Amino acid sequence: METEIFQKLKELVQANRSYRKFDTQRKVHVQELHALVELARLTPSSKNRQPMKYLLVHDENEVAFVFAQLKWAWFLRNWDGPAEHERPPAYIIMVLDKRLNDRADFDAGIAAQTMLLGASALGLGGCIVRTINRYELGKFYQLPEYIEIVLVIAIGKPAQQVVLDATDQKGNMEYWTDETGVHHVPKRSFDELIYKPTSNNDQD
Repeated sequence: METEIFQKLKELVQANRSYRKFDTQRKVHVQELHALVELARLTPSSKNRQPMKYLLVHDENEVAFVFAQLKWAWFLRNWDGPAEHERPPAYIIMVLDKRLNDRADFDAGIAAQTMLLGASALGLGGCIVRTINRYELGKFYQLPEYIEIVLVIAIGKPAQQVVLDATDQKGNMEYWTDETGVHHVPKRSFDELIYKPTSNNDQD
């Protein structure tokens, strides 16, 4: 049976989509960014090394610089990213302190998802961006060699509708935006996710 807490978590997971258009009138306060990093601080970490660190970007000039270093939406090939009035007002840049652990992919995924769930709970949303001009960002923030940029999370109030669709007959997983601006994301069915191994008896 689903408990009330489970249902609330499910609602947050459903609300937590990859948003790429934002309401620029809704500013993100530094206290909200602190709250999201506090959630990340509480998450599990491989060997408890806790090597992930965070740059909080909310100054307008820094926000504009970071935006210019990002590539948005792999499958939306004819789209250069959000227009000026749709751009996120804040970012969290996740970096890896390689002195603590030289690889922490699981840590990064857990922390990023947790912060985005927290953003949803605050009435915000975000998008994880991995296609980044790491050289320019590293130079801008004067990052030492042992600090590696892992990903950037755009944060703001979503200004687009994202819906989940069933996959088509060909199993196409590319997301797309229709003529009304609604963003569609195909999701595999529940039955497709349950792997049923072939038993020895089935092979006879």
